[in-house]
Amino acid sequence: METEYERATEASSGPRAITAEASVGETPIHFETGRIAKQADGSVIVTCGESKVLVTACGARDSKGAVPFLPLTVEFREVSAAAGKIPGGFFRREGRPATEATLSARMIDRPIRPLFPKGYNYETQVIALVLSYDQEHPTDILGINGTSIALSMSNIPWDGPIGAVRMGYYEDQLIVNPTENQIDNGLLNLVVVGKKDGILMVEAGVLELDEDIILDALVMAQQGIATIIAAQETMIRQVAKPKKEFVVDEIPEEIRSQVNSLCEGKLTTAIMVQGKHDREAALKELKTAILEEICGTEETEGLIPLVKSYFDEAKKAEARRLILVEGRRADGRGCTDIRPIWGSTSELPRTHGSALFTRGETQALGSVTLGTAREEQIIDGLKDEYRKRFMLHYNFFPFCVGECKFLRGPGRREIGHGVLAERALTPILPSKEDFPYTIRIVSDIMESNGSSSMASVCVGSLAMMDAGVPIKSPVAGIAMGLIMKDGHHAILTDISGFEDHLGDMDFKVAGTRTGLTALQMDNKVGALPREILEEALKQAKDARCHILDKMELVLDQPREILSEHAPKIVIMKVPQEQIGTVIGPGGRMIRKIIEETGCDIEIEDDGTVFIISPTSEGIQSARAMVEGLTAEIEVGGTYLGRITRLMNFGAFTEILPGKEGLVHISQLAFERVNKVEDIVKVGDEIVVKVLEIDDQKRINLSRKAALRDQQKGIKPTIIGGEESQKLFKK
Repeated sequence: METEYERATEASSGPRAITAEASVGETPIHFETGRIAKQADGSVIVTCGESKVLVTACGARDSKGAVPFLPLTVEFREVSAAAGKIPGGFFRREGRPATEATLSARMIDRPIRPLFPKGYNYETQVIALVLSYDQEHPTDILGINGTSIALSMSNIPWDGPIGAVRMGYYEDQLIVNPTENQIDNGLLNLVVVGKKDGILMVEAGVLELDEDIILDALVMAQQGIATIIAAQETMIRQVAKPKKEFVVDEIPEEIRSQVNSLCEGKLTTAIMVQGKHDREAALKELKTAILEEICGTEETEGLIPLVKSYFDEAKKAEARRLILVEGRRADGRGCTDIRPIWGSTSELPRTHGSALFTRGETQALGSVTLGTAREEQIIDGLKDEYRKRFMLHYNFFPFCVGECKFLRGPGRREIGHGVLAERALTPILPSKEDFPYTIRIVSDIMESNGSSSMASVCVGSLAMMDAGVPIKSPVAGIAMGLIMKDGHHAILTDISGFEDHLGDMDFKVAGTRTGLTALQMDNKVGALPREILEEALKQAKDARCHILDKMELVLDQPREILSEHAPKIVIMKVPQEQIGTVIGPGGRMIRKIIEETGCDIEIEDDGTVFIISPTSEGIQSARAMVEGLTAEIEVGGTYLGRITRLMNFGAFTEILPGKEGLVHISQLAFERVNKVEDIVKVGDEIVVKVLEIDDQKRINLSRKAALRDQQKGIKPTIIGGEESQKLFKK
């Protein structure tokens, strides 16, 4: 008989792990379950290279009751220890998730949410925890694939599994699951999530690639997804638990018949009312009348939730029928029609650039602020610390949809929309060498009825041109929708909020006339074939070009002159070995330049010098002083010098900032000089010529030689020009 000690000894070796592996890209993805986090309903560790992510799924034991939504939360947490780092800040521990972690959580949430059964209302939580990060293999893809296994092996009802891959375009070829280096130096960063039969979600940043390349990338991604799902299924078959049973309140046929009868002829009329709020009011009035008719007594009050639910179903079904069968949208447009567009620039007099963009009932007010390198955002996460010189922040105020709500900090939606618009505009920014400014765009949504993120792309493009940012070309964005039923489909251009709610797809596409710059797609039908995506991209390109035409009527190119309120910045380069000369002992010289010119000076390790000033005059003075400090003294050159010290044997003269030479008493004048003070005094400015620089780097100067050149009619050339001598006139 086995003793307690023998059982404990056997258990001390740990439980047996169940593993699977998918060969996708250069580095395989490894799945393991059964050893860690066993009390979760589902848990798995996903590894690629030396990057590891633990994903858990847990569901509540009891229902939340009759809530009209799925109570799902997804968290993606990055622990600094995973990258061998200690967190910054006073407390030296992790705080609020960084932007990248928030985006990773959204990329998990979006494809899994539509796959939960309708009516399932048990609180559900997915947590992805980054345990190790090797700076080479991204962790977001691992989190999505891990979520698929964790949910599939749990008792939580869910229509998985799904797979996720990232596609890159590096050295003119598509790459599956590229490394961080290939992503950073490539032209494509495309995340694709799908099932075996089609795509669920797309998220992409693109450097103006053609639609055909994107479609090829989606096809290749689908093949990788199938491989990953096959590996997942191998593991799931071994560990899957029976799915939880739950009850959904069925709507009685009697209620359906009553609502249909009362809606007849009226629902279509209400849906076709023009104007967002007027339509909402008409639909609300009809719903109220139906509730009073069916649930107007004490005995029928309990039917109110069922009647409301079926009315919403009927409203959605009728709006979809009007589009698919009659080709009519709620606001009277055809499938490819875009709402009226208008805009303006220079709306805000004190900003460095501003614009207003309106498309139908969606309106964004954009402002641009130009700053210096000091104002770049420092990103301190799992990756090596880096700086961002371009930021786009998106604000969604309650008044833009006519609501009263508390104003809080940006949530996941605001962060996600802002990053999408930022990603769309990044490819057209000028290089730091050509435009040495930090750029911040703020998109404040003034009105919203569909795709305010794409309005932010358009207004951001216009506002940068208004600020004089020399962007490569303007960018426009459009949101596409889809209605599918019984093998028929309709792709909608420029979807409204009403259509976003009732439709099967939200496909946001941004780009220039040349190519795409950003994509984001979510759908509610489970999977989409290539043909529909191809049709949507083509229709989106036509819409994008139409919007660009309208934007060019407002402003067709960047303004040639920056705002008078923007800082003036000049870049110059000094040899690395002379950085110390510009800074001076203890920073004395650079402080002197700052004090005397009113400029800010920033010097990078490679010798790049940024001179920042509110005035052009200050820029010129500071530049001349830096040039003077780093200039080489030329033998035979003529300089305007300032007397700094008098000695019995001559006068020391500063000919460039920090560089002195000696005018010997015999070189002060043609006649014999008894005392140096008879010719010059401290502070005098004299023109001198460099006779020699001896072996000890001593500079010998001559006023007499400069005067002789003058007498001979040789015009003295002041080395560095007149501007470079302003230091001596202070």
